[in-house]
Amino acid sequence: MIRFQTITVAVLLAALTVWLPANVVHAIALGNAKELAPHRAVYEMTLDTSRPAKGISGVHGRMVFEFAGSGCDGYTMNMRLVTRVEAKTGQASVTDLRSSTWEQGTGRQYRFNSSHYRGEKLEDSTSGDAERFENDSRVEVHVRVPNAKNIKLDGPVLFPTQHSLKILRAAKSSKRVLQARVYDGSSNGDKVYATTAFIGKKLKPGFKHDSKKITNDDALEKLASWLVSISYFDTDEKATQTPDYQLSFRLYENGISRELLIDYGDFAIKGVLSSLEFISSPECK
Repeated sequence: MIRFQTITVAVLLAALTVWLPANVVHAIALGNAKELAPHRAVYEMTLDTSRPAKGISGVHGRMVFEFAGSGCDGYTMNMRLVTRVEAKTGQASVTDLRSSTWEQGTGRQYRFNSSHYRGEKLEDSTSGDAERFENDSRVEVHVRVPNAKNIKLDGPVLFPTQHSLKILRAAKSSKRVLQARVYDGSSNGDKVYATTAFIGKKLKPGFKHDSKKITNDDALEKLASWLVSISYFDTDEKATQTPDYQLSFRLYENGISRELLIDYGDFAIKGVLSSLEFISSPECK
């Protein structure tokens, strides 16, 4: 999913909402508003030093992720990731990725808006919307920025929250592998990723994690969880069988994630949960 400077929303969402992580489902009706807990999470991002990193000596940053809504009113996600990447040559760059999306509870409609800054300069931005038609067999995308265009996506394609729910439900039913095509509006709004998720065995409540205790940690420790790894593949004709990147994380049964690892091949980035706040959300009527 990535070149580090332009991390796609799909990858990040995937880890953050369980969810699927932002990658998708085949016509799922999102009826249970409590499957995904509305929350605000902060992750400290650093270079994974347990493996070689080609050309990079350090990564320091923070990601703030907020997920709210329900299957009745739709799901809203807001994310901001600011990182400083240090090269072995001594050079360093600061990138700022901001993203906001809204997804209808039944997965029929999806809106996306993202921007990428390098320092104070806006490098690129993308915005548009998508709608599902014909018994979920076709999705029409209307991109407004950077260039106005209409795109038709044939075959089963999932939006981010759909994908998250699909992964979570697969984990709860002891399914070990889940494949899905996911659309999140990244890469100028015209790219679909093929994803393969590998789901580990169910971990009992109280299983140790990678960070110090934080506020609301007790709520997570009472829940079962799974170790999930998702590979993202380019679906272009010239694409290889090697994933663009891999996202691994620990997924709790309420859709919250921790122990993030984004592997780009040449290097990998860890995300440690440092703050968690639950958000109140209206009950479905």
